[in-house]
Amino acid sequence: MSDAVASSRARSIADLAAGTILATVEIATTAERVFQAITDPRELMTWWGSPDAYRAHAWESDLRVGGRWRAEGKSVDGKPYAVWGEFLEIIRPRKLVHTWLHDWDAPHATPTKVTYTLDDVPGGTRLTVRHEGFMGRPESCDGHSKGWEGVLGWLGSHLDSSSRPGL
Repeated sequence: MSDAVASSRARSIADLAAGTILATVEIATTAERVFQAITDPRELMTWWGSPDAYRAHAWESDLRVGGRWRAEGKSVDGKPYAVWGEFLEIIRPRKLVHTWLHDWDAPHATPTKVTYTLDDVPGGTRLTVRHEGFMGRPESCDGHSKGWEGVLGWLGSHLDSSSRPGL
């Protein structure tokens, strides 16, 4: 039996009444490597999205408390989108917290908060995402929950393929 974890399928659950999402994935790599993949704008552009959903064409990040981040792209139907926020807490490689605003939910311009927590597990890292602040917006909460499951799945696939010998 190997010590390494096989990357797990990403899972997400939404508490629609509380307006909170919890999503998780286990990845067979170090917390430092996962942290890099979720904070480096060049790397984010390679894995965040898919041809059948949306793709970013610009990603900027000032990775410091008080620094801002922004991603822009197009959905599969060609509609542009933007997502942005501010970094609130950075504890490399264990925790990242930032606000989240997006243009497709413009009438509800209240920022939500995303917390990434990275924990060691035998042979890898468990990444947990807590996205909160959807109180009174159950459809948005449910949609983001499905979105996080996809995003963490893309991240797991990206890190699995980038860690294989010869790639």
